[in-house]
Formats: sequence, structure tokens, C-alpha cells
Amino acid sequence: MSFLKWIRVQYGQRVVVYRDAQPVELLRPGRYLRVAVGGGLEIERFSTRDPWVATNMLPEIVRAGLLEGEAVVLDLVDRERAIVRIDGRYAGVKGKGVSAVWTAERKVEVEKYELGFSARSTDAAVSPLNGATSVESFRLEHPSLAVIVELPGAKSELDVSVVAPGTTGLVFRDGKLASEMGDLSPGLYAFWKGGGKFQVVAVDRREQVLDVSGQEILTADKVTLRLNALVVFRVADAALAVTTVESYSQALYRQAQLALRAVVGTRDLEAFLAGKDEVVAELENLLRKRASELGLEIRETGIRDVILPGEMKEILNRVVEAKKRAEAMLLTRREETAAMRMQANTAKIFESSPTLMKLKELEVLEKVAEKANLTVVLGDGGLSERVMKLV
Repeated sequence: MSFLKWIRVQYGQRVVVYRDAQPVELLRPGRYLRVAVGGGLEIERFSTRDPWVATNMLPEIVRAGLLEGEAVVLDLVDRERAIVRIDGRYAGVKGKGVSAVWTAERKVEVEKYELGFSARSTDAAVSPLNGATSVESFRLEHPSLAVIVELPGAKSELDVSVVAPGTTGLVFRDGKLASEMGDLSPGLYAFWKGGGKFQVVAVDRREQVLDVSGQEILTADKVTLRLNALVVFRVADAALAVTTVESYSQALYRQAQLALRAVVGTRDLEAFLAGKDEVVAELENLLRKRASELGLEIRETGIRDVILPGEMKEILNRVVEAKKRAEAMLLTRREETAAMRMQANTAKIFESSPTLMKLKELEVLEKVAEKANLTVVLGDGGLSERVMKLV
């Protein structure tokens, strides 16, 4: 049984005609009369206002050659990727598979990428792209990268990472450091998927402060001290810092604990308190050696607080107080001794010089006269004999 069927295609539309579920014809705007035999005629309408040809039958339509002159077709294999630009604007990222863009009243441009791979890879469990010898061949460098990573399809085709200011980026592929990439400067980075799992680990290169607090350490004379220290450091070798230990900050914390015990534990309490600067210098030198093995650089160390046990603090306060009293008494005695020496020297001078003695008597008598309202008359006799009271 057969019958005629009118098909109307409006402006901005395309229609694909199927016979027995296979695409046989593409209709442009207009009216068409087709013969349907046994009910095997079907149609599928497309709006060209939507640039992408969206249908599950796209591979069959492409193989039938129906899109020639109507759309740009992308038929990408394993190692091919594409970025599509429509009318000068980026519109999508495409990976393996078939896709198409209607060209009606629009300009379609395609940037195609072929990813590097190793033809020598024979491991059947590894895809051709996973045999790639160069991580760089999977990196997408593009002046409009910030726009591209936000496009439809970008998340499924790209591994995207951001290296923030003040940090350095290290590229890892399947959990292993890609040392050939070196240290990445701050910025946006993208790697095509399919060649392994790419990850960029950001390492802070700024100065960092490590607080080593609450450390209870036994001195050489068996006194328990509670110390709070700090370490200022920066990452000098990012690759070494990240690959040597799981956490370089925790590793440095443990090294600081050991160094504190090594430096403080060999001194008695009095030597430690009297030579804190020497302790800090020795601590810093010891930490520098250990930190360099972790790829770190020590910029500064310090002991912030020294907390003594209650009874030891009281004893130390009494010792300090006794020392201060002894120093004060010693100073007083020195001053008294100096005064006595001065008086003895003065007496010797007066004894050897009668004239100076007379002058001294005159000076004293003058001061007495001022206070007692006296008139002094000087003559050949002694001064005391010439004193007359006026009132």
C-alpha cells in the first residue's frame, strides 16, 4: 500500500527524510510531495537557528552524505580534538566522535589538534594516547584559553588548573611528576584528556611561619621546660619539597621538634637562660641542614616563650632577687670606700699645706656666719678668737 505525503519545510529549517529507518534525503525550505510505501516514510525536522546538528542519527546522516554544503562536519578519531568558532566567537570543544554545525547564514571555523602519541606502545590495556612520550604535546596553549575552558564540552575534554600568584605549579601525570615541564608560573593551564590524568599542584613560594608550640623538653640538669618556638621558611625547590615527603610543613615541624631537643637537652637551665642567643643560632644552623634536604630554606628561627615549672619559677625569682640585693650592696660599699679615700686624701693635703687649711676654715666660717647672723673679724690670731656676735 502506498500513498502521497506532503512535506512542508519552513524558512530556517531542514528536514531529513528516512525510509526504513535510514536517512535518504535532506530537504531545504519549500513544499515537497513524497511517496510513502507501507508506512516506511519518516521525517526529522531541524532548526538551523540552533547551530549544532542535534540527532542520534548524525553518524548515519553524515555517511549518507546529506550534510554536504549544509554543515561543517567533524569526524574525530582518538587522538584528535577540535575547537569550534561560529561567527568569530568560540562555541564549543569537541572530542572523539561525529558532530556537525549548520552553515546556513553563519561562518564556521574549526581549530583542529592532533595529540602526540607513541607508536611503540604495544600494551593492549593502554590506549594509544596513554602511550604519549611528551606531556607538553597534551598541553593546550591558546590566547583565548580563559574563554575556551568555559565552553560546552571543555570539562569533558580538558583537565584545567589555575596556578595562583605567589605559587609555583608542578605538573603530575597519573600521579607522577612530569619533571620535563619544570615549574609553572602563575596562570591558567589546560591539558587534553586521553593521555592520562593531568594535575597541576600549586606550591606556595612565599614566606611561611611554622608555629612549634607546647614543646616539653628536659634540660641536662633534669628541669622540664615548656618552649614555644617559631620557624620562618620558604620553599626553595618545589619539586623536591613535594616529592620527598607527603607534607613538607609537617616534616619540617618534626625536624624542628628534634632540633629543639638536641640543642636544649645538652644544656643545663642556667646555661640555657644565659645563652638564649647561642641556642637560637645553633637551632637555626641545625634546621638549615635538615630543611635543605626537604627543598626548604630557613629564613629565621626564634624561641618565643620559655615556661618554667611553678616551683622552679619561684626558686629562680628568689635567686634573681638575691643577686640584685648583692649587686646593690656591692655598689653601696664601693661608693662608701671611694668617699673614705677622698676624705683621707683631703686630710693629707690640708696637713701638708697650712694655707689651704686656713682657706678651708674661712669657707666653713663663712657658711656658719650666713646661717647664724655673725660678723667675722680677721686678725693675726686664730679665726675662732675673732668671732663676735652682733645681736
